[in-house]
Amino acid sequence: MVDIKKLKPRFITDEKGNRVEVILPINVFNALIEDLQDLTVREQRKDEQTISHQELLKELKSDGLI
Repeated sequence: MVDIKKLKPRFITDEKGNRVEVILPINVFNALIEDLQDLTVREQRKDEQTISHQELLKELKSDGLI
């Protein structure tokens, strides 16, 4: 997860000094995108029923995945 306090973004401004774009190192940008994707999946799956670790192992074994 990206530490917001350590981002240190640089900004591109228009002629009036308004911030219009942001510059981040590519690794920080990629980490932010990954965090957004993780949050999206979490939101989509929030109402799914959970199973125990034991049940998961049993299912994986029965499916021949482990």
